[in-house]
Amino acid sequence: MTSSRWQKSSFSAAHDDCVEVRTVQTLVQLRESDDGDVILRATTTAVTALLDAIKAGELDHHA
Repeated sequence: MTSSRWQKSSFSAAHDDCVEVRTVQTLVQLRESDDGDVILRATTTAVTALLDAIKAGELDHHA
């Protein structure tokens, strides 16, 4: 499995507590930088659908 480097947002460059992301073949992997042993894996299709739903406000909860 060919893997790429973990990346984090430039906004969190000075902090160690952030989410890191990388792609490995057809998967997107996410992890907390301070707990690198726990990795969430999803297909690029699933991550794209999640981001589209977030942008569209479909996951907003209103009281």
